[in-house]
Amino acid sequence: MKLLIRNLARTITEAELKKMFEAHGSVQSCTLVLDKETGGSKGFGFVEMPKVGDAKAAIKNLNNQDVGGSRIRVKKAEEASDAPAKSESPQKPAKPEKADARKSRGSR
Repeated sequence: MKLLIRNLARTITEAELKKMFEAHGSVQSCTLVLDKETGGSKGFGFVEMPKVGDAKAAIKNLNNQDVGGSRIRVKKAEEASDAPAKSESPQKPAKPEKADARKSRGSR
């Protein structure tokens, strides 16, 4: 089960996050989301735990806990197909040929 962890202290590392969840079971993967420009934490990450029971125990025991001065939020992550990403907003297909033709007519 993939978990979303929000409101993480910007100073927490992936290793620390993984260790926190390993206390509740096996961790398949751990990813801290980083800012592309600064390389610093964006304050959230994902942990994948292969056993659903372990993941539920982690949610129950870690949600709303104070970690590094921040009260973290832990919940099941939604699958990508369940919720569209913010960057994937529906767009109308562009028709550059007609738009270019209108511009060139107006300037003559």
